[in-house]
Amino acid sequence: MSVAAFDTASAPYPRGLALATLAAAVAAIAGALLAAADPGLGWRWLHWCAKPLATALIFVLAWRARPAVSPRYRRWVLAGIAGSLAGDVFLMLPGDLFVPGLLAFLFAHGCFIAAFLGDSRFAAPAWPLAACLAYGALNLALLWGAIDAPLRLPVIVYVAVLATMGGQAWARATHGDGASRLAARGALVFMLSDSVLAWDRFRGPLPWASLWVLAAYYLALWWIARSVQRTATDGEAA
Repeated sequence: MSVAAFDTASAPYPRGLALATLAAAVAAIAGALLAAADPGLGWRWLHWCAKPLATALIFVLAWRARPAVSPRYRRWVLAGIAGSLAGDVFLMLPGDLFVPGLLAFLFAHGCFIAAFLGDSRFAAPAWPLAACLAYGALNLALLWGAIDAPLRLPVIVYVAVLATMGGQAWARATHGDGASRLAARGALVFMLSDSVLAWDRFRGPLPWASLWVLAAYYLALWWIARSVQRTATDGEAA
């Protein structure tokens, strides 16, 4: 079968891959929580192995989704998930790799924006983008005093790009199909995950932060990956 035929042929939903992704995500969350509760037991290794594995499996899910909304959309989403995978590694390793992690996720959100612009105009309508930017600005204002001066500019840029990603996905969904609404859910939940992460880092620690951050993060990536597959009806995208 040619590559073009493989890309347009309808593929069944990969239940085994979905279960493997869920298991890896649960292991990543459990490893983070257990390591925080008792660092001496070595649970950190479970988190280090399972966290990037879950993201890699979501990458495979997006790659296998058939038929795709478009080859261009798939490429940009895959690039965004790959950037997220790099960010996962930077943020979980020992040492302060916050800025490299921020840059990796900045790249990821830029790729997602490019994906969402493939079949829609920028900020059309404008109110979803305005709402997301306002949400980002509010969080930034509330956290401002706790952010170290050298990090303020990178954080401002990151919040602006993240909010643009969420706003563009939301705007696209207002005149799109079920797949575009999946992408919008994922983008908005991604914003929520990063908000909790920011509050935990700059104002925290928050109770059970790893649970809320990672659960929202994997759900966000899952929905964005699922949005790669074109659906005949809105119900098929659920």
